[in-house]
Order: sequence, then structure tokens, then C-alpha cells
Amino acid sequence: MEGLGRAALAEDAVRYRLFAAAAAGGEALLRRCAEAIVVRLAPLLSTYIWQRQPFRLRCVPARGDTPAHIGGTTLFGDNVEDEWFIVYLVREITREFPGLAARIDDNDGEFLLIEAADFLPKWLNPENSDNRVFFYKGELHIIPLSETDEQECDLSAACPTISQALTLLSSRSEEFLAAEPIRAAVYKRISGYPEKIQASFHRAHCYLPAGIVAVLRQCPSLVAPAVQAFYLRDPVDLRACRSFQTFPPDERVMTVVTFTKCLYAQLVQQKFIPDRRSGYTLPLPSHPQYKAYELGMKLAHGFEILCSKCSKVSPDSERNVLSGPLWERFLSSLKEKHYFKGEMEGSAKYLELLHKAEDYFRQSVTKPESSVEANPGDEILTLLRTTTIDLKEFEREAACLPPEDDDSWLEITPDDLDQMLKETRNEFPPSSNEEEQKYDLEAVAESMKAFVSKVSTHEGAEMPWSSDQSHVTFDVDSFTKALDRILGADSEELDSDDLDEEQEFDFSDEDDEDLGDENQREDEKVSPNELIGSLKSYMNEMDRELAQTNIGKSFTTQKKGASSVNAATSQSAGPDSGAEETELTPVDVDMNLVANLLESYSAQSGLAGPTSNILQSMGVHLPENADCTGSNKGATE
Repeated sequence: MEGLGRAALAEDAVRYRLFAAAAAGGEALLRRCAEAIVVRLAPLLSTYIWQRQPFRLRCVPARGDTPAHIGGTTLFGDNVEDEWFIVYLVREITREFPGLAARIDDNDGEFLLIEAADFLPKWLNPENSDNRVFFYKGELHIIPLSETDEQECDLSAACPTISQALTLLSSRSEEFLAAEPIRAAVYKRISGYPEKIQASFHRAHCYLPAGIVAVLRQCPSLVAPAVQAFYLRDPVDLRACRSFQTFPPDERVMTVVTFTKCLYAQLVQQKFIPDRRSGYTLPLPSHPQYKAYELGMKLAHGFEILCSKCSKVSPDSERNVLSGPLWERFLSSLKEKHYFKGEMEGSAKYLELLHKAEDYFRQSVTKPESSVEANPGDEILTLLRTTTIDLKEFEREAACLPPEDDDSWLEITPDDLDQMLKETRNEFPPSSNEEEQKYDLEAVAESMKAFVSKVSTHEGAEMPWSSDQSHVTFDVDSFTKALDRILGADSEELDSDDLDEEQEFDFSDEDDEDLGDENQREDEKVSPNELIGSLKSYMNEMDRELAQTNIGKSFTTQKKGASSVNAATSQSAGPDSGAEETELTPVDVDMNLVANLLESYSAQSGLAGPTSNILQSMGVHLPENADCTGSNKGATE
């Protein structure tokens, strides 16, 4: 059931559910908490601008294995910060209401675990993580496998039901508190709220029709659907922008519009030339207010597109929402929580806060689930009918506008990128100079040899520390028999491909072609020891031939005593001076391995590459290469 619910989530949607931890009186607790949560979050959410949909809570009855709960689903679109802000809200709700336990997921499943992937226990995987991750009393909890399952490392163990998980949380929550590194990784992602809300805004000057200025004064969050409408426009949408019946360009004023940084980036990065019939013209790009004219033109197109799609609604339909008992209880709760900050009723600041509360109430409290498909154009037209547009007042305010925010954050300079990399690197501080001097290069060689000795499967190569420590059995008899069958196969056992390959070779020795069946049978009966001895003799012959070439000079050899020196002297005398009696100095495999790795690491010039990737995956972190020219030399010496 859980997997089916996850599959139904959209790609840019997050789902949140709040359950009563204790079964007794659970539904009553949910009803009490629902209204209290709305009031508690009003100061935060009344000023927040959502990318697609707001945070909304609904009472959901029990269904199947899922008990009754309050929750909802929010589309966050291109602004992933909306998703993490909801994580912050859910955590704060469980802190303020300790009787609630919360689950939150998206189309990727347990995305909180993805954030802390480097610190998860080995037994936890996507197949068994359902209904194990909860926020409870403001902390992240993970319900482990049963003791028997964990000892046996049963990664396919069945997931608990939500009811079973809630029972465990309510009775033994301290046992299921997530490990400190896991909690730190998740909490770091949501750190900075609620102060981060203001940092996510961008205020810019826009040259807009007076009607849009009046609408945004009443409902600032309508800037989001307007930007989305312009950003996702198509040729059919632009037909309504030829005449501009709702927002003509005749009466425009300069104003300040508050965007989120994501919305501002979407709007400013769009290249668009308005239709000549629309009446919207732009000054020269060198004009000091060119950007304000361009932003206002784009935003006006978005509002016009929204209104062109709206349905016919009664002007009183929205006003009736704010006259019921639910609104009265909501307003009185805001006053008790000092939402209006002591402002006199009817003052400009009081009315501004009241309009934000009304907007929040309409979005988060009264709209049914079917409102996902509702068009904001209906609300825009309703506000136009019920709002007085004072053009002269807008013009007086335009004469003394506050400065707009700097948008240099849109461009990332190389220095900014370096700073980001340094901040990321601070999580894994480099070794000190003393530690670098004592760096053990033998660990590099040993790690690489351990890696090569491991077994790879269809899931990839095992890292030295990730595989089990069970010993690999090796049957010598079976191996020699298999080797004997391969080396001593009859010609009758070869397939057609092998025969074709044999025919491609030109054997000049006629004696080899005339070998009889008796000689072949004798060769097949050669013992394994004789075969190994024959192979060794071949290898020795190859070593003698290679010793007279320059190939050996490319390898570092082991240091020997005087015998090695004499051997080297006899080798330098020439190939005819007893080279067969020369003692071959063995190659230092470890030193050659480390030297080649360091040479490859130096060639990366501090960037990602095969050497650093392989070594880091094995837990080996090389120090920074301060001297690219001398590092290899020092290593070989």
C-alpha cells in the first residue's frame, strides 16, 4: 500500500502526514491540533510566497493500514527550498505538539535518508525503509529491524505498518532516536529557518499597471502564479496578450514587487519581445530603468494570461469565506497570539497584516483538495472588483521607493565557486603539514592490492571494507583438473570457431603438423607439476630476453647487495658476456604501483580523476599536491 501511494506522487510533490502517537483519543487529538497548528503557523506562512502550492493540512479518515491523520501534499515546482521549509514546519509541529508523530516523503521515497546517505546503517535500504522514519517530539527517529533480523542482516525484512511504528514510538521512542550524524545532516539542511525566509526574497522595481499593483497589495502571493503563467506560456496563452483587456498598459506606475529568488530568476532570465498590438513598449537597454520596464511587462503578461483562463464567479464568493464562524475563530486566535503586534485596528500596518491573514486563510484553511486545479485568475478578478485603485496615491509612493535588492547573486564568479568548494571541503578538513610528512604510502599500495583481491559482482566491485570477511576456499585439485582439460583438449573437442582460428596461423614447421595421435595423448597425460615447471621455464626465457632491452629500466627494482651490482656490471658488458648467468633483480611492485598512482594523481591538477576517485572510494585520501613537479621524484627516491 505504501509503495502504491508513493508512486502516485508527482515528481515535484512532497507529502506530509501527522499521526496521533497514542491510539487512545487519537482522532480527538487530531481535531484539536488541526486548528491550533493553523494559528501557530500563521505568522510564518502569512508572509511566505510558495512556488506552486501552499502548505495545507486536512483531516484524513482512517483507510486500510493507514490510521486517521492530518496532512496534505504540496507541489513545490522548481523551488526545492519549499520542500525543505515544509520539513522544518513538520519538525516544529511535532516539537510544539508532542502527541503527534510525522512522516514526510516525496516521489524519491525517504528523501531525508538520502540527505544523510553517508551515515546510514548498512541494514537500511530503500526496500525496507517504509514506515521507519518519523519526526517525534522534534527529533528524527528511525525504527530499526528486530534484533533477530538485524543479527541475520535480513535486508528484505518486511516493513512495519504505521500503527505498529506508532506503538513503538509512543512506548520506546528514546531507543529509536536516529544517530547523531544522521540527525546533523538533516538538521543542517533546514538550519536557518525562520530567518532564512526573508533571505529567500528578492525585491525589485517593476513598472506595472495600477490594477496589478492594487492586487499585489491585497495578495502578494499572487506573484507566484503570474510568474509561472508567463514562464510556462504557449502560443495560445499569448493570444490574450494581444489586446490586454484586463490590464491595459495605459495606467502604469513604478512599484516594488517582492519575489522569491527562484521566481525572480525565472522571470529575469526569460528573453521575450511583446506583441506590437499589446501596447507594451520597452525603452532602450541603456535606459536606467530598462530592467523595471522589462520585469513589469513580463509580469503583466502573466497576470493577463491568468485572467484569460478564469471562470465566471460571483463577486461575493470569496467574501463569504471570510464571514463564517471558522474565520471568526481564526481571527480571535490570531489576536490572542498577538499576531497584529499591538497595531491599532484600522491602521495601515493593521490592514496589511489583516490582508496577509485573509490570504493565508483562503489558501490554507478553506480551499478543498480539488482546489489544486483552481485558477488564480478568479481571485485576481474578484480583488479587482472589490479593491479601490488610487492611481495618484500609487504615483506619490513611486516618487520615494526604497532601493531594490542587488541581483548579483544570479552570477557565480570563479571566486564564488572557490568559496563554495572551500565551505564544502571544511566538512572534511585536510591533514596538517606534520601529518602529510608522516603520510604512509604503504597504505596506498595495501589498499589497492586489497581492492584488486576482492570479488566483483553484477552490483559492482566490492570495496575492501564493505565486503564480508568470509574466507574464500580454493580447491587445488579441481583447479588443476580444469587447467588440464583446457591445455590438453583434443582437436575433436574444439568448436568450429576454434578450428577457423587455428587455420589462420601459418605453421612453417612441418614436423609439428605431422604429430600423431600417440604424441597428443602423451601430452595430455603430462602431470600438473610438469606443466607448471614448463611455464616457469618459459617465463625465465622471457625474462632473459627482456633483460637485454630497455623495458626493465622503466620499472623500479628492489635494492640488492653486492651481487646485484656485479650482476648489473655483467649486464652492461653486453649480451654476449654471460647474460644467461646474470641474476635478475626482482621488480619492486609496491614502489611502482605507488609511483604510477602519484604520477596519475599529479596529472589531475587538483581535479577529479580516476586515481582520486578509486582511492577515496577505498577510504584513502591523498594530501594536496603542493609541488606537482617534485612529488613523483620525491616518492620514487
